[in-house]
Amino acid sequence: MTGRRERIYLDHNASAPLLPEARDAAVAALDLGNPSSAHREGRAARAACEEARASVARLIGGAKGSIPAENVVFTSGATEAAAQLLSPHWLVAGQPVEIARLAVVETDHPATREGGAFAAEAVTRLPVDRNGIVDPGALAAFVEAAGSVGPAMLAVSWANSETGVIQPIEAIRAVLEARRGDHPVLVVLDAAQTVGRIAVDLAATGADAIVLSGHKMGAAKGVGAIALRSLATRPFALLRGGGQERGMRAGTEALPAIASFGAAAGAAFARGTGAGERLGALRDRLERDLLRRLPELIILGKDAERLPNTAAMVHPGVKAETAQIALDLSGIAVSAGSACSSGKVGPSHVVAAMAKAGLDVDPALGAIRVSFGPETSEGALERFVCEYEKLALRAVARTGSAAAA
Repeated sequence: MTGRRERIYLDHNASAPLLPEARDAAVAALDLGNPSSAHREGRAARAACEEARASVARLIGGAKGSIPAENVVFTSGATEAAAQLLSPHWLVAGQPVEIARLAVVETDHPATREGGAFAAEAVTRLPVDRNGIVDPGALAAFVEAAGSVGPAMLAVSWANSETGVIQPIEAIRAVLEARRGDHPVLVVLDAAQTVGRIAVDLAATGADAIVLSGHKMGAAKGVGAIALRSLATRPFALLRGGGQERGMRAGTEALPAIASFGAAAGAAFARGTGAGERLGALRDRLERDLLRRLPELIILGKDAERLPNTAAMVHPGVKAETAQIALDLSGIAVSAGSACSSGKVGPSHVVAAMAKAGLDVDPALGAIRVSFGPETSEGALERFVCEYEKLALRAVARTGSAAAA
């Protein structure tokens, strides 16, 4: 009797596996005190919290390490971070301002796409091209229109969670600088999928703030962060109370999760860019193998820069949710889109937006997303290719039989 094959996990963009060092850091922090207490136990807890803060700041500080640790504010996750940042109420250069308009990107995660605390009529959804890149003309029109109203904000996912498409931050910044009028345009980058996968330098992006997520990079779930370019420009506190996080986020810090976040950030910093090069080579080989076997397959965002660990695909006749279930039964965990709605599967707003821009896909089919990490082997991806090919060929056979009938 043969044993069952080992399961293959290819859903890192939903949640990366917990790193051993992150687990160890979380367990060690369970015995520490309250970081706000002044006694020895509290000081030990505070030291662990600040060590994690410094580790996260180092990861996003670029070669010059230009982000002070105090500019990192821990939250319960990326969703809370986005909720605090997507607010009309900010300090800009130390002065309170009201943000009049917000632009988001049609393909982005609901945490930003839905507009946060802004009224619906104040939110503009920017379209994308067939690769999922934000339309620069629509962005320029927003900036020009908003400039006559008052301060504005642009919120954009640096890398799309479903397709891995990376938005051209330099080109976006150029549009903002060319069109900016009398009022500032604040920039919020959702970097939940980006940090730990490609090099990040917050200061170089020109963004005022970025959103971070711990479990996307191998930390425990339930921790994220806001990273600010300057403490003089920041949103008002969303949670108010005891004054933790320097008054920017009240509530006793979730120290075990924060410690794990610091450890995961340290591991990512130590890996550097070498791991990304290997992951990119794996992704390219995966896509070549798929296209050789299934010429009708469409790789989403194939002509754009993408995360090295992500491939999203649509095959005519293969519904994503059906494929996801079948692959799961075969021992392979993938996603049918973004795992942002408690296991929800179905039509993807990302695929719909790309189809609207001219990509020849049926949005009703959805897309299968494969996302992996440093521990993923070539053999694991080869097994996925074989199983997905079987699904696609069965779908083609059924379609052909129906047409003949």
